[in-house]
Amino acid sequence: MKPIYDSWDLSYKSIFGAIKQGETCRFTIRLAKDIPLESPPVLVLFRTGFKERFLRMNEVTDEGDCMAYSTEYTARYTDVHYYYFSYISNGARHYIKKQNVHEGNVDFGDLFQLTVYNNTYETPDFLKGGVMYQIFPDRFCKSGKEHEGVPGDRVMREWGETPYYKPDQNGHVWNNDYFGGDFAGIQSKLPYLHDLGVTCIYLNPIFESHENHRYNTANYMKADPLLGTNDDFEELCREADKYGISVILDGVFSHTGADSVYFNKFGRYPEQGAYQSKDSPYYSWYTFINYPDVYEAWWGIDTLPNVWENNEDYTEFICGEEGVLNYWLGKGAAGWRLDVADELPDRFLFNLRKSVKGYGKDKIVIGEVWEDASNKESYGIKRRYLLGNQLDSVMNYPFREAIINFVKGGKANDLANSVMTIAENYPKPTLDVLMNFVSTHDIERAINRLGGESCDDKSKDWMAERYLNEYEYNLGKNRLKAAMALMFFLPGVPSIYYGDEAGLQGYKDPFNRRCYPWGNEDHELIEYVSRLSRVRKSIPNLRDGRIYFVDNDKWVNDDRVTVFTRQGDPDYIFFVNKSEADITVGNVSKLLELFSDLKPYIGRFENNTVEIEPYGYTIITGNFLRLF
Repeated sequence: MKPIYDSWDLSYKSIFGAIKQGETCRFTIRLAKDIPLESPPVLVLFRTGFKERFLRMNEVTDEGDCMAYSTEYTARYTDVHYYYFSYISNGARHYIKKQNVHEGNVDFGDLFQLTVYNNTYETPDFLKGGVMYQIFPDRFCKSGKEHEGVPGDRVMREWGETPYYKPDQNGHVWNNDYFGGDFAGIQSKLPYLHDLGVTCIYLNPIFESHENHRYNTANYMKADPLLGTNDDFEELCREADKYGISVILDGVFSHTGADSVYFNKFGRYPEQGAYQSKDSPYYSWYTFINYPDVYEAWWGIDTLPNVWENNEDYTEFICGEEGVLNYWLGKGAAGWRLDVADELPDRFLFNLRKSVKGYGKDKIVIGEVWEDASNKESYGIKRRYLLGNQLDSVMNYPFREAIINFVKGGKANDLANSVMTIAENYPKPTLDVLMNFVSTHDIERAINRLGGESCDDKSKDWMAERYLNEYEYNLGKNRLKAAMALMFFLPGVPSIYYGDEAGLQGYKDPFNRRCYPWGNEDHELIEYVSRLSRVRKSIPNLRDGRIYFVDNDKWVNDDRVTVFTRQGDPDYIFFVNKSEADITVGNVSKLLELFSDLKPYIGRFENNTVEIEPYGYTIITGNFLRLF
């Protein structure tokens, strides 16, 4: 007996995943012949806050052991839709809902999701098929160049020392120690990044700020003087372009620093800030509860006063023709990553995207969203990030967790389900430019997570002093190789957090932001990542090819390996091994019975058997006999 319904199977849903506005999708369910129906089944489809639509499944096909009932739906509205099926038998109404992620079940389960996005939605080509490299500017490379205008209250440290982390007597961590990484240092390493396969640099905030993370912006129109000048940034972009490398900036628009031109709580700037006077041109940006000392602040942190993003003056300042976005795009930036996108209101995001795309359709907008961005709710509001008028891409935290969990011992099918759920829920234009990572500046480094002891219940002192021993480092490094392979081969764009490729260690903030270990790199790991970049560049399907996983429980029965396809011409099949053992997968033609002309591409494939090295990958090619 065939499944009742399977949202991943084209014989049940004619378009996999999200669909465009105006596109027609065919839905089919299959019921046993011995089920007496009082009327044709119906597809029930609705949007949150709107009435249900009932579509009769009048097209009936006899398939031997079952009857297939079909109907079509032409998408009218951009939104996240939910659906299920219903039928009446023997006087009782039954429902077909989702169980096991994508399969239909009678009477019990969740609603299926159908994302409908704008038919004009496109995402920039420059990122597709590329490799991103994230840099925390203070800690990547120090040129030694003298910079003018650096505030005298900054504490300069020797490269490689442990970042300050202990609070003062009032419990505040000032983050005022700096290691001197700068634009010129990054520029000097462009040949290294090019050899690594990097095509895009994502910079954590570069604007003048008075803490080393620079998420407390002091002046949006001025690069932090320790990094260099605005012209130095422009030169970096110009030189990076010669290597085929774009530069994306980090925009922090939900709050500013209290120590800023705009708020000026500490009187550092000659201009009157909102804290000093209600006559300040910036006063309307902020929400004061008891002026001036009690105000809305990001997560209650008084050094980070919230802004009212939809204030006309603020929106114009950021999104206007002469605003922040256009200014830095004009300096050479290729787009923006938006900090805490879930705290930016819809109208502001709409205006921001309009501004960025008005400057150039090839400019990208990436949002920081930790959950499934297609159905995210924040502060009681259903978000519309991926429908075509807000974001191009998001940071792909769901993939990160799925990859880490799999590599550390999880089931192959759990990885498949996590990846395929995102692939099903996200528009194809988004999926092609997803920012995939296993480390970033807000979480512990992957090598620590994969090889070391958990830091969840540990003190900052423990994290500051703790380094992986030889066994832990090698375990973390090997598992990182497998994780990197998945990150490079799954849909989206791999993002390497600076130093991950060199074996840089670090638990949570600020130890995940240590200095790049120039002179002490793990060159074997660097070469491994470089090779992944070369493989990725050689396979056009990794730019935009559709993905489908082989059911491990049915065909492989070995959770040490995951197998998936990236479809194109030809089609590529990836075998990734997360274990320390050589793995042999036999009877491959039976496992991949929908393929013909199976041939080796990378690794060993002969006598109908695939061999996968420890923590490595094997890739073969083939041609679909029919599409999934």
